[in-house]
Amino acid sequence: MNQATTKEALTFEDFKKEVLNDYTTARTSRECSLLGRKEVLTGKAKFGIFGDGKEVPQLAMAKAFKNGDFRSGYYRDQTFMMAIGALNIQQFFAGLYGHADITQDPMSGGRQMGGHFATHSLDENGEWKNLTQQKNSSSDISPTAGQMPRLLGLAQASKIYREFPNADKNQKFSVDGNEVAWGTIGNASTSEGLFFETINAAGVLQVPMVMSVWDDMYGISVHARHQTTKESISEILKGFQKEEDTNGYEVLTVLGWDYPALVDTYAKAAQIARTNHIPVLIHVKELTQPQGHSTSGSHERYKSADRLQWEGDFDCVVKMRSWMIDNNIATSEELDTLDAELKKEVLAGKKAAWEAYLNPIKEERTALVEVLNQVASSSANKVFIEKMIADLSSIKEPIRKDNLTTARKILRMVIGEAGQSALATWVKNYTNEIQPKFSSHLMSQSAGKAENVEEILPVYDENSEIVDARLIIRNNFDKIFETYPETLIFGEDSGNIGDVNQGLEGLQEKYGEARVSDAGIREASILGQGIGMAMRGLRPIAEIQYLDYLLYALQIMSDDLATVQYRTAGKQKAPLIVRTRGHRLEGIWHSGSPMGMIINAIRGMHVLVPRSMTKAAGFYNTLLKGDEPALVIECLNGYRLKEKMPNNIGEFTTPIGVIETVKQGTDLTIVSYGSTLRIVEQAAKELMEIGIDVEIIDAQSLLPFDKNHDCVKSLQKTNRLLVVDEDVPGGASAYILQQIVDVQEGYKFLDSKPETLAAKPHRPSYGTDGDYFSKPSVEDVFEKVYAIMGEANPKKYPSLY
Repeated sequence: MNQATTKEALTFEDFKKEVLNDYTTARTSRECSLLGRKEVLTGKAKFGIFGDGKEVPQLAMAKAFKNGDFRSGYYRDQTFMMAIGALNIQQFFAGLYGHADITQDPMSGGRQMGGHFATHSLDENGEWKNLTQQKNSSSDISPTAGQMPRLLGLAQASKIYREFPNADKNQKFSVDGNEVAWGTIGNASTSEGLFFETINAAGVLQVPMVMSVWDDMYGISVHARHQTTKESISEILKGFQKEEDTNGYEVLTVLGWDYPALVDTYAKAAQIARTNHIPVLIHVKELTQPQGHSTSGSHERYKSADRLQWEGDFDCVVKMRSWMIDNNIATSEELDTLDAELKKEVLAGKKAAWEAYLNPIKEERTALVEVLNQVASSSANKVFIEKMIADLSSIKEPIRKDNLTTARKILRMVIGEAGQSALATWVKNYTNEIQPKFSSHLMSQSAGKAENVEEILPVYDENSEIVDARLIIRNNFDKIFETYPETLIFGEDSGNIGDVNQGLEGLQEKYGEARVSDAGIREASILGQGIGMAMRGLRPIAEIQYLDYLLYALQIMSDDLATVQYRTAGKQKAPLIVRTRGHRLEGIWHSGSPMGMIINAIRGMHVLVPRSMTKAAGFYNTLLKGDEPALVIECLNGYRLKEKMPNNIGEFTTPIGVIETVKQGTDLTIVSYGSTLRIVEQAAKELMEIGIDVEIIDAQSLLPFDKNHDCVKSLQKTNRLLVVDEDVPGGASAYILQQIVDVQEGYKFLDSKPETLAAKPHRPSYGTDGDYFSKPSVEDVFEKVYAIMGEANPKKYPSLY
């Protein structure tokens, strides 16, 4: 659609043409919003949330938006997407209908409701496109202000590329670090902590970010006086204003219906951010919301008659139209004619989108009906089946659920009959064909999938030194930063002191503050830095100091990072590595292992739980050869333990999704991970003294878990299973049990009830006694195994209690 035109070359006729193009985009977008609401209210779409009332400022933003730039916005930016040529009418309605085809709905392939926008960063093979040659939008998420942390990283990437151009070795991600990251948010959502955390971090880091706040005075039905101090985000952020010799922001305000002022304001903001890497906040005031918040309600319920009248008078499209007439750009009659034409275009685009959505489903129904008629012809339930066929055929606008539900119900009616096989085949084939439209790309499907990385074992010789384990992780990071110029690490205490456990000792001095850096105490935006930079081709490692503090960032990991591949149907990726440390220490806040919470919140990421620093280092090496996000949890009490220094630092890899049998045994299989492995190993020695020989398996990787199904092979030998971890009861131990007993069908080989041994339901208490009475001990493991063996052979192992 419209492209920015340089002012130097602009004649009045050129100017008129550009303004008319802008108005065309705004009017088209408005008609899409109006018709979109009708589609929801008539039942063709499930829900609608639209960008009406925000059209004109988005036009101004689009004019300043260049190739290579990135947007991180919210669900009302449809006009902007149309203005940069990334969304057309038919695609808008395809998204509204939830068309499960990425070619029809390029925003998400029907996986997100309408209003959630994205561009494609990856080609058909999951490889990076040249992002400097296109206008980019990171994929939106619904949680309010959830787009803010990612925005920080998208902006920071330009700063990194400007300082380290070699990080863009294939020249696909940056041109001299001149790209701007553009954020958008509704004024009410600035009340969220993620907004303030990110705003503060961007001011500290001085990154090229332009943050637009669309202010229509309401958050759903709640007025700004209940949302924001002084009812103005720009007023309360005046302290962020950059002054001479300070960091900070340029804070600008502009009226959302003033087209020429908006164009000038956005041009100014872009110049400041792009050239000087100074963040800018633009408070766009006096906007409206003509149809209310969403299709779920009516704004007439909470807005006064005076407010509604004002919104009609100051609607940005209405004001732009008046300005155009007053300045002889177009007459009222000309604009009336244009409006009528655009209404027809939108109607035609809507119709095309609906037909493209519905026709394949109808074709699938036709194929099914043919099968069902054949099945009915030889069935004892012919009358009932024909009734169901008629009911299915009469549905004017079927969905795939209708097809499959009918087929599966009829399948029950023809068990043992001649038609069962053909119908069962149709159901299986149809499911196999359709299910991926809704389930693909939870993880990468490219050749760079981390699970494809082959294992390379650590190499030792007689001269290999026994060292503090932290030195292995430090030396491995040293090799990583030397080998991969696109890597960087950041977090609390990560830079100057080399992290709290000295795993990065001396590396900031060697590689510079930009690549090994300290961050403020702000876990969510630390994660956001990593997400944004990973979406722009860097390989960041975001460090969260302790596993317990990961909860501050869990929402961002769950809603944003873990879903990037899935919610874009494989068109974007963010291969961020999250580094933290946890498990056994002492106290409520520094020894947690909330693994059940984590693994169920971040499906779409690898969750890796190495028992040693050598294993951890191998995981980092593996992940950097792949293209997927991961969480690596180092053992907090493992840094001072002794390990042998490998000769091939930076080269050996730990395979993902592969267990390791730490000790062979015959009587019972114990599966565990992390620091608890050392407890289990000690218990195994004591059990051996009384003749119980346990096999110990280190899970190593929880997501994915044991992809080769080696645990069940152990059960075929031992016939008994105990899962031990230090999460709460029913946490990760229950997950592991489900994987072994259910997925791997380990129940077939069990002679005793499978059991778990976990921590107490409360957080671990402080001190050594707190640890002993809160988490599994050597004695707990010993007695649990003894009891299982005693149940099988009470004479040999009589009850202890």
